[in-house]
Amino acid sequence: MPHTLAIITVIYKNYTILQDFFESINAQTDKNVVIYIADATPHPQPINYNGLDIKTFSVENKGYAHGINTGLKKAIYDGYTTFSIMNCDTILKNNFVKEVLRSLQEHPSSIVAGKIYYASGYEYHKTRYEDKDKGSVIWYAGGNIDQNHALTPHIGVDEVDKRQFDSFMPTSFVNGCLMCLDTKVIKTVGLWDESYFLYYEDADYCERAKIKDVPLFYNPNIVIWHKNAQSTGGPGSSLHLKYQRSSRLKFGLKYMPLRTKFHLVKNCILDFLYKR
Repeated sequence: MPHTLAIITVIYKNYTILQDFFESINAQTDKNVVIYIADATPHPQPINYNGLDIKTFSVENKGYAHGINTGLKKAIYDGYTTFSIMNCDTILKNNFVKEVLRSLQEHPSSIVAGKIYYASGYEYHKTRYEDKDKGSVIWYAGGNIDQNHALTPHIGVDEVDKRQFDSFMPTSFVNGCLMCLDTKVIKTVGLWDESYFLYYEDADYCERAKIKDVPLFYNPNIVIWHKNAQSTGGPGSSLHLKYQRSSRLKFGLKYMPLRTKFHLVKNCILDFLYKR
């Protein structure tokens, strides 16, 4: 069991995204994997896939962090020690489990990210790329915390992968779409902050980890494809923008320099007045 990877994810209504997710897990070269799914759907449906060890449980719709925390606590109670927190609107490369387990073994007490591509057809700039490049457009290859704007820009985003981000390296921000860690990290940092409903809970966790001297790494050998924002109506949807704004404000007021806090509050007030 210690050498089994526990994947922790959350689903809300959109069960159709699970098929590709499950198929990619079923195709893994290393079968030492168990899946914990926190289902926040008001009237949940049965979830299963032949050949996979899936543990599904209902949670109140209190946000992504709440679902992830519930899954982590259940997996820890069951004796698992290595975890991949991830979105279920993803497709995993067939050596994903093998590479995550190897990376966490080589870098214990660390948070590890992987290379994330847009799933083919889900690129943000859909007309920018030739057909041959689809599926090789980068969504995340490491990340930063922008102290001046309280943003979390991704390295390499929207670039076609030409192996320019193929080096293992430290990073400042690990996106919650894929965050790999072990129980030592959780004992040191704790669980995610559930006061974030959607977005920036990952950035908050990274800042707390850095305060505790927990290293963050980007490992390009860990690879997934992401159907970006399919759980919130797609990028740019009203739901997506609503929670991005509110969570960014909370994160910025908690961690950013005074000048950034001032601009965030000013923009929040102006936005409120404009909508009246």
